[in-house]
Amino acid sequence: MATSPNWEYIDEKRKEQSFRYGDRTYDEALMRVSTDRYYSPEFQESERENIWMKVWQYAGRADELPKPGDWKEHKIFDQSYIIIRGKDGVLRGFVNACTHRGNKLCVGGKGNSPVLHCPFHNWSFELTGKLRGIARQDLVGEVDKDGLGLLPVSVDTWAGFIFINPDPDARPLAEYIGQDVMECLAPYHVDEMVPVGMNVREELECNWKIVVDAFQEGYHIQGVHPQMADVIQLDAKKSEFNYFGDHHLSVSPFEAADVRGLSPEQSVAALKDKLPATYHGAAEIMPLFEEMVDSVRNEAGEIVFPEGVTVHTLLERATREQFTRKGLDVSGLSDEQMTYHYGWLLFPNFFFSVRVGEGTMIVSTPHPSGDPNKCVWEVVRLAWVPETMREQARTPLLEVDPPGSYEYFLVLQQDYEAMPRTQLGVRNTRLKYATVGSEEGLVVKFHREIDKYVRGAA
Repeated sequence: MATSPNWEYIDEKRKEQSFRYGDRTYDEALMRVSTDRYYSPEFQESERENIWMKVWQYAGRADELPKPGDWKEHKIFDQSYIIIRGKDGVLRGFVNACTHRGNKLCVGGKGNSPVLHCPFHNWSFELTGKLRGIARQDLVGEVDKDGLGLLPVSVDTWAGFIFINPDPDARPLAEYIGQDVMECLAPYHVDEMVPVGMNVREELECNWKIVVDAFQEGYHIQGVHPQMADVIQLDAKKSEFNYFGDHHLSVSPFEAADVRGLSPEQSVAALKDKLPATYHGAAEIMPLFEEMVDSVRNEAGEIVFPEGVTVHTLLERATREQFTRKGLDVSGLSDEQMTYHYGWLLFPNFFFSVRVGEGTMIVSTPHPSGDPNKCVWEVVRLAWVPETMREQARTPLLEVDPPGSYEYFLVLQQDYEAMPRTQLGVRNTRLKYATVGSEEGLVVKFHREIDKYVRGAA
């Protein structure tokens, strides 16, 4: 197991790049986002050429392709690529088209093949992309086999995720993600997590950026998720934004309900009732948490906290102990990482909400039809489980058909229902701009990155 980085160093480095939105002066002129980017075919075409054909993008988990010959298709708009594991164990990517007449090689989403065969004229290719054989070469003539291999695209992995870039000359994935991001996420051991309970892909009636926007701010909690008010407290003096080049991170304190003036008993009850709705791993932590709460009760059964102990610190302590008992190395994680909400956006579309032992990944991509008013989202709950139990715990991908037939857990279902309403609103052509508030600063940051790429300045 890799040595965990010095979290104190990482934390200080992260905070050098961060600010709290309560420290910023609100400037309306800088907090506008043009609305045509959500529905304009012309704007989407600019994104296609300047973003999607040039950036690293999520394409699955490496453990989906464990054996030589395992392949899967990755599609963006009308472009199709193959990701395949070679006999040497290396994942490679190619344009999903035979270099003879362009026939699509791999059909059906995923599969396994020791050799890639074109079903049109029966040309064959090695897993390395090299042209292997030409059927009836007497009808073809002498050709340069070395020049007719499959067209490569860039593929690499990080933290168990597969990323693809259509540009074969793309800068390395590690450079794109950045050392700071990788060091911050390394102590969570995401590479040891598997999809558990929720692994779905579904079409949505909204632009892909509406999805990204929705998970870059907590301001909508009081409107869309009122049930979470007892366990997530928005505080301009505490919540934190962090910039890492094109990517960013929001850190929201996970305040127990006692910050609202509730009694310790009410705070404990709120955590037990509301926390599992957003943090699935909380259910297994609650028994140990209750034991710790009982340990600070007096003879009358009342909770009396010793100095320095709160509902929150007990939850942190229970979380750390529970996962340590399970075998997860949490030594590289700070106390705040036991409970705080860490929401990462790896540009352009990879949102990852991570806590100790689990993470929720939400990825939205443009709709294959090219309709800017639609997208496809993939939602995966990843969880750390002991290695001997991973295959048994793994949840396969579910393609939701028809759209709308899958019911998400409460908080995510509320987001799912809210996002198409936003799309309907921003399509009104008289509304030229969305004007956002200070707490929504990362929404603006995201769109400034979009503008940078669309202008060709990236």
